[in-house]
Amino acid sequence: MFSPLAWTLGFALLGALIFTLTLVPDLCSILLNKNVREKHHPCVEFFNKIVSKGFGVSFRHKKISIIVSFVILGLTLFSTRFLGTEFLPPLNEGALWVTAELPISNSLSESVKMATIIRKELKSFEEVDDVLSQTGRSNDGTDPNGFGFLQFQVDLKPKDEWKHKITMDQLVEQMNKKLSVYQGITWNYSQPVIDNVAEAVAGFKASNAVKIFGDDLPTLDKLANEVMGKIENIDGVKDVGVLRNLGQPAMSVKFDEQKMALYGVQKSDAQAIIEMAIGGKTATEKYEGEKKFDIRLRYLKDYRKDEEDIMNLMVPTLRGTKVPLKEIATLTTETGPSFVYRDNAKRFIGVKFSVRDRDLGSTIAEAQAKVKQIKLPPGYTIGWTGEYENQIRASAKLTQVVPISLILIFVLLFIMFGNIKDSLLVLVNVPFAIIGGILALQITGINFGISAGVGFIALLGICIQNGVILVSEFHANLKLKMSLADAIIQGVKARTRPVVMTALMAAIGLMPAALSTGIGSESQKPLAVSIIGGLVTATVFTLLVFPNFFYWALRNKHQKMEL
Repeated sequence: MFSPLAWTLGFALLGALIFTLTLVPDLCSILLNKNVREKHHPCVEFFNKIVSKGFGVSFRHKKISIIVSFVILGLTLFSTRFLGTEFLPPLNEGALWVTAELPISNSLSESVKMATIIRKELKSFEEVDDVLSQTGRSNDGTDPNGFGFLQFQVDLKPKDEWKHKITMDQLVEQMNKKLSVYQGITWNYSQPVIDNVAEAVAGFKASNAVKIFGDDLPTLDKLANEVMGKIENIDGVKDVGVLRNLGQPAMSVKFDEQKMALYGVQKSDAQAIIEMAIGGKTATEKYEGEKKFDIRLRYLKDYRKDEEDIMNLMVPTLRGTKVPLKEIATLTTETGPSFVYRDNAKRFIGVKFSVRDRDLGSTIAEAQAKVKQIKLPPGYTIGWTGEYENQIRASAKLTQVVPISLILIFVLLFIMFGNIKDSLLVLVNVPFAIIGGILALQITGINFGISAGVGFIALLGICIQNGVILVSEFHANLKLKMSLADAIIQGVKARTRPVVMTALMAAIGLMPAALSTGIGSESQKPLAVSIIGGLVTATVFTLLVFPNFFYWALRNKHQKMEL
């Protein structure tokens, strides 16, 4: 999602670098050769005045300003415990995708009747423009769904046309409350695009799910009910349901080994008769040109219409006689598997759920703590999938990329300054820039996700750039034989404008993204908010506190030089 942003920014910076080193000097020689003098602007004077007063206080109380900065940093990092986490903010696609799972044995006529009722219920909401329903599997046949699986695309009116000022989550809650009166149906609420993405990740239609792996289907069904009982009452967990493996009515023929031995019946012969009578058995093949067709033998329907007919099937014996199936077997009706779900060659059953009105990270953490209380039989395991799986994967990727980026930046800084001390001083800016980003997310109520994480990464570049500007200016002043204090004071005065203008330009450029409310704006808002908030604290720290770090790092060296 953020790859285009990275490529665009990278090539833009490369192009700017090339033009800065080639075209800009030529233009300067042409345009700046007549009576060029620096002019003072009221806006620049305003910032210079504020920064000068603030830095004067900070520089007189160096130790206190540094301690206060670290205290603020510590408190801000501690506040992240209360900051919600998620993979990506839910995008408003302008439509809802509602699925209803009826009992597996539901007939087509009953499902169509129920679909009509649900469509009317959904269309009764004033925010809904139209509803399209689908019964059973999809048109391309990729979903092996039965008649009891209903899907509804609910097209919504534009948000500004909603008479009731409610959020999408509140609308879903109202729909769920109205539809929950229909018992025996498992509901799921999503959006068309994210529903397909979630299904590709989880393996079935669910935003999040608990996968229980094991061999025995009844045991899996029992464990799924236990998991559902643990998580269904957790705050933020919605649309809880089990993707049942069991539920298909089946007849089971159980042979009596002693009676089969008494009559002289082989089990393979009895099984062959049952197979041929009910399902049919291939006897030969017929060829029509290049086409080949199986010819199957099967009893007429009149001879297999009910349990009595099946139990009256005649089975051959080794003596050449025949005995009815009821003499050597019993027939029972039981609930068998309707679907057998597999992942990594293992059977599993899924407990699906959605997360609304709460952040994903804390909700899953609470759910995992409760599910761990369930004692699993040997050979059974539990896994978590869906949005949470994406969040863990993306977070792991960030924990690899960010340190590598910082190491590369440090190497570049070392090449530039030629010493480790200045390189580390510039990197001191990084943690203090995070303060504003975290506080901005806290104030706006936005959860920390991958979008905000990418914003923090972009923020690092601006902070390091400002640090390089100041350190370079300080060293330039020191080469003019200024004292360390004077070099820092004059450096801050000279570089206030570029540091402030850099922050203002970036903040103003991101303001539309931070304030936008249109469809799709949810993904860019955390990125913009985190950068703007971080720029505020980064600029303040860079101009008011960072010079104190530079002073403490070089004071001993310059005191000796002055002596």
